Parts: sequence; structure tokens; C-alpha cells
Amino acid sequence: MTLALTHAHGDRITVAYEATGTELFAYVYRPEAAWEAPKPYLHPIRTLSGGLVTDYRPNDHRWHKGLQLTASHLSGQNLWGGNTYVHGEGYLRLPERVGSMAHVAFEDVHAHVDSAVIRERLTWHPYGGELWADEERRIEARVDQASGSWSLTWTSAVTNRRAEPLRFGSPTTHGRPAAGYTGLFWRGPRAFRGGRVFTAEADGGDLMGSQAPWLAYVGEHDGRDGHATVVFEHAPSNDHTGEQGTHPAHWFVRSDPFAAVAPSWAFHEELVLEPGDTLARAYRVVVADGAWDRDQVAAHLAGHAW
Repeated sequence: MTLALTHAHGDRITVAYEATGTELFAYVYRPEAAWEAPKPYLHPIRTLSGGLVTDYRPNDHRWHKGLQLTASHLSGQNLWGGNTYVHGEGYLRLPERVGSMAHVAFEDVHAHVDSAVIRERLTWHPYGGELWADEERRIEARVDQASGSWSLTWTSAVTNRRAEPLRFGSPTTHGRPAAGYTGLFWRGPRAFRGGRVFTAEADGGDLMGSQAPWLAYVGEHDGRDGHATVVFEHAPSNDHTGEQGTHPAHWFVRSDPFAAVAPSWAFHEELVLEPGDTLARAYRVVVADGAWDRDQVAAHLAGHAW
């Protein structure tokens, strides 16, 4: 079950599952187009058998890149990429609002038997290049061969380095209904359009803007037979009831016109991070071969403690 890690310095880190030779994911940290709000991302992400579960620069949203941490509205800036939503005017091309997240250094990069770890320091910047935030990020991949799945645990701690609050928002906090995307964001492949979406309590169309500990997306591959299931789970350590808990995470999710999931930091209301304060969040993403049902997802998560 050994995982192999390869680091192409200045470009990407890839992690492969040696039992099948499958590249499970690439963590790309080289800067890309300024208009797309440069930031590290994971793509491609694949199941253990090699099924693709992410998209990269789709023609409808060039700034959608696999799995990435983003901020669509941040104190008047757009660290998401592309056009910026302005209430009453729609999406506008405002390059002077498009910022970036920059790789600074890796604190740890290693693989051992069935797990791999990437620890990184990043900085967040508005268009003008000032330092707005520091981030400490940890990504861990772990294989569960018995279930035909592997998991990716993403932990980020973002500290406000401004002299004033950082205000995390979304198109919905700025007036557009059902568009509360910000935070960790996954874009599924085009083949996953129309996939099945469910939580422990509900299915499909009832989930946009809802709250649940986890959400699953089942899609069917192009180019090969079969399905894949991608499960997104909040960590129990995510404090949604403390000082920052006045803005509990809600799910942003679409299966049409494309597959996308985000446990939004600011779906209905802004999240305010005071100077010097740190926003810490952790998520687990399970990538599985096959079409899992509700009972399979619940049993798997129950058997894998954080």
C-alpha cells in the first residue's frame, strides 16, 4: 500500500499509489495567470483505480482548478479569480480587485507506507501586493485499501496580518441568492454533471445553503466504466459555536450545469476575522471507487476517527 511522493521543485508535488501505479493527486504551487487569482491547487485527483474526479480550467470558469482554498469576496478583493460579483451590476471584469495566495515554503514533505504529508506556509495578498494574511496549511493523504478509497485531510490556519478586520463574504452576502461559495472548493469533471448528491438527512435540490456534517457526490466517468464517490466532511474541531461560530458553514453545491462543492465560510453572512486572530478549519475529502450509498458513507466515516 506504499505511497510514493515526487517533488518537482518550483512546480508541484505528486503522490502515487504504488500498488496500481496511479497518481492520486498533484499539488501544484507554481504561480499561474494573474486574472485567475494565482494560488496552489490539487489537480488531477484520482481514485485508487485511476478514475478522474477533478476538472482544470473548464471553459465556463477558467479559475476553477481541482480542489483549492479560495476567498471569493475578501474585504473588497477577489482571491477566487475571474469576474467579481457586484450587486445590481452582475459579474464584472475588475482586475484591480483580483488578488493571490502565494507559496512561501514547505515545512515538511514526506511519504510513509500508506500516508503522505505536505506542510506549507503561504501568504494572502490583494491586487496591490500587500500582506493581508499568513496561512499554515497541512495536507495529508491516507489509503484505505479495504474500502477501495483514500482520504485527503486539509487543515488551514489563516491569520489576519492587517491593522483592520478581514471580512470574508460571498456573492450571496453581496446580494446574489444561492451563490455562497468561498473557502475550500471542489470542481468535478464535466462527466459528473447531473450526479447524485446527498447528506445523512437529505438529497439533491434541498442541499444548497443547508448544514450537515458531511456531503457526498456520486458521478459516472467518461472514457471508462463505473462511478466514483467524493465525500466532504467537516472536522469536529471546527468551532462553529465559539466567537467565530456566528457564521456556521453551509454547503454550496451544484450538480448542474457543473459539479461543484464548497463548505462555505460565509454563505449567508460575512465572517469577520479581527487583526491578529486566526481562522482554523479542517476538512476531510474521501475519494472512492464505485457509487456509495448513504449507509456506506456513514459507516465509513464512523469507522475512521479524526
